[in-house]
Amino acid sequence: MNIKIKPKKINKKNFNKFGQIIDTSKKKYFRINNGYAKRYDNLGKIDTSTNKGKTIVSIFSAKPRRFPMKVDMMEKHPLGSQAFIPMKETSFLVFVAPKGNKPNLKKIESFRIPKQTGINLNPGIWHFPLISTKNMNFLVVDRKGKGKNLIIHKFKKERIYLSR
Repeated sequence: MNIKIKPKKINKKNFNKFGQIIDTSKKKYFRINNGYAKRYDNLGKIDTSTNKGKTIVSIFSAKPRRFPMKVDMMEKHPLGSQAFIPMKETSFLVFVAPKGNKPNLKKIESFRIPKQTGINLNPGIWHFPLISTKNMNFLVVDRKGKGKNLIIHKFKKERIYLSR
């Protein structure tokens, strides 16, 4: 089975079943630091408390992917959400499938994440690891703690390719 997936433009409506878009457009804020900063609160639903998990902040140094990119596996984190926020102004891609025992090939989607935007994946969402288009650092907010929070599904017969 050959499957070719082309990323589409992300928006709140088409990404809602997978997680949240982290950005400041059309979001309410309040001024802090004597007016020198704007604070935007609650931009993603960070969920890491299952089995007494702790929220951690990490930096992933990602290398750029080549396209078309072969997708030979997907992973999920059933015990916690995972947020990816680029540390420079760049776009990146995400490759996802809904929750389930294994990725549903008929429901796989890919999104182009625009500049000045991050994403937060809900617990249990299948995804391919970070898909950067440049050498880039990402701020990652996810879970650390007891329990099996990484499940990997390897595609054996399927040939899945992601275009840019």
